[in-house]
Amino acid sequence: MFRLPLAALIALLSLQAAADPAQLRKIAHDYYQWRDTAYPVATSGAGDHRFDTRLTDYKMSEVLLRRQHLSDMLKELDALDTSGWSKDDRVDRILFQSQLAGADFFGRKLDPESSDPQLYVNECTNSIFSLLQKEYAPHRARALAATVRLERMPALLRTGRTNLTRPVKLYATLAIQAARGGDDLYTASLMTLADDLSPSERTRLVKARDSAIKSLHEYADWLDAGLTKMPDWQPMGEASYNYLLKQVLLLPFDSHDVAHLGEVELARYRALEALLKDPRMASPDPTRAQHVPKDQAEFLAAYESRLTEIVEFLRANRLVTIPPYVGLFQIRQLPEAFKPTAPGGFMNPPGLYDKDPGGFFFIPTYNPLSGNFYIRAAIEDPRPILGHEGIPGHFLQISIANHLENEIRRQHGDTVFAEGWALYGEEMLAREGLYPRDSAAEGQVLRLSRYRAARIGVDVNLHTGRWSFEQAVQYFMEGGGLDREAAEGEAAGAASSPSQKISYITGKWQIMRLLGRYRDSEGAGFRLGAFHDKLISYGTLPLSVVEWLMFDDESSVRQALK
Repeated sequence: MFRLPLAALIALLSLQAAADPAQLRKIAHDYYQWRDTAYPVATSGAGDHRFDTRLTDYKMSEVLLRRQHLSDMLKELDALDTSGWSKDDRVDRILFQSQLAGADFFGRKLDPESSDPQLYVNECTNSIFSLLQKEYAPHRARALAATVRLERMPALLRTGRTNLTRPVKLYATLAIQAARGGDDLYTASLMTLADDLSPSERTRLVKARDSAIKSLHEYADWLDAGLTKMPDWQPMGEASYNYLLKQVLLLPFDSHDVAHLGEVELARYRALEALLKDPRMASPDPTRAQHVPKDQAEFLAAYESRLTEIVEFLRANRLVTIPPYVGLFQIRQLPEAFKPTAPGGFMNPPGLYDKDPGGFFFIPTYNPLSGNFYIRAAIEDPRPILGHEGIPGHFLQISIANHLENEIRRQHGDTVFAEGWALYGEEMLAREGLYPRDSAAEGQVLRLSRYRAARIGVDVNLHTGRWSFEQAVQYFMEGGGLDREAAEGEAAGAASSPSQKISYITGKWQIMRLLGRYRDSEGAGFRLGAFHDKLISYGTLPLSVVEWLMFDDESSVRQALK
């Protein structure tokens, strides 16, 4: 009787057991569909408006079902045999696994439903904000959707009270500020959509709005009454933080590596500030500006207009290709509800599902006498921040990522790549000659990198338990050169969003490393703009994965996952 050699039999069985990469893509597609249904407010914010009348169901029974579903998907993914898969297929499996690991970590591990009162305030705020962001539908349609969401908010906040069995004092304090300080979103911004409502529809909207605001204030009062008995914020610990760095962010570093990087870069940028002919240029000063805007409208218009200069400079020097599908980038005022954890404002890029390619940067309320770093910087010279938030930064990069054909890569939103690219762009524009030497703009670039380096120490040392919250604030002020208002907001943001603050310098350092390697590989044919185009063509992926795709070198990914 004929018998296969043992080695051939093993090889045959291995081929039979190997999964089809199409199975991975089906699992991923099904997951995205499930997630978008389960979290309707986030889906609205991403530009898919099928669920605009819904809020996320936070009843604990539903929360536990979602966690179990994630756990089951992780097991299903682990069971896939990738023997014989191509590099691209293996990359996609690793990316999707990190996406699931991140959802599981920030849900089951951190358990925000029980510990973070901000979760429920943010759900209310974002549910309305996501309907206001863009003119995706007539006013009346969006106002009617808002009415239904408003009507559901009191029940959501009651569920929040039930779930919050161990609310953290810091998170509660931030939630109180947001709940009490966000009325304008409902009483002013939202009501701009009410112009086409019938009298009865408007009455229903106003009733729902007033009830929602009342519930938010009562929720804040309830939190305030229990504040003194709430536990202080506690770090997740080094083991969990390292898991986040490696398994979720796919970084080839642990917490000590990242902290050391922050120390090195902080020392470097403090020294570079000192080497300016006038080191005071690193601290924005509106009194040095040729013109100070008279009001908010003029401020926003002046801010937005400077982007044209950057785009013309990029094109003239062939530093990056701007695809024709890239839309308009606008500057808008930051809603008060977001001020506690985003004192400098935030970028609102084109959503993953958006048909409208436009995007926004939300900045704090204009005050020419403000001590806020971002306001002072925007008055004196907004171009460094515009380059970060707009073009060539977040707006351009995310616009390109949204057009990837590969669904798994299109869905990936690695903060280290995104923030690293935007911060890299700030210094790149300065070094390529956009600003005069020793100017306020160049000084601002150094200060921005300096305080992003300080962010690393705060994030790592807070979450590994080495520092208290007050130590973090002091470090931002002394090391980062921030005023106390900005430092407190930065520290609160670090405590609320673990690993976000390390993204900037860590990503920038990895990009600089790839740039040097790319230059050496290209030799005389090297062109900086070609590197930029190639880098951002991959999407918002971990830079360890980009290294694998760009140079066929998977050593950094292996280091992260070992």
